[in-house]
Amino acid sequence: MEKENEQKTVLLFVYGTLMSGFGNNVLLRDQELIGPGETINEYTMYASGIPFVSDEEQTSRIKGELWAVQPSRMPSLDGLEGHPDWYERKLIPVIVNGEEYQAWLYFNTENRGNLVEDGDYRRYREEIAKPKVVV
Repeated sequence: MEKENEQKTVLLFVYGTLMSGFGNNVLLRDQELIGPGETINEYTMYASGIPFVSDEEQTSRIKGELWAVQPSRMPSLDGLEGHPDWYERKLIPVIVNGEEYQAWLYFNTENRGNLVEDGDYRRYREEIAKPKVVV
């Protein structure tokens, strides 16, 4: 017999500072990482210290991580992202380990910065962290 109070998890696809190895991942530390993946549809990522994903333009698939999150954790994540006033959380299809999932992703169309053409914030951060060679 199933417990009536048992909460289902919420699927959240993160692409920036909530990913493993970044500072805001502390908010997901006791949640379940399903794995790395990418969006099925193309969007556009910009970065200006933090990343922004716009669904108004199509440049590339967004790379990130899929997390199974307890519903009780969503208010703190929405608070961090300023949902619905700063970022807007929308349900979109993602692919992880060859399987398709419907997951929430935070979008922000008002902010711009550097275009991240391949939609991979982790790679972008690694590139900007490389020492510049002056000749």
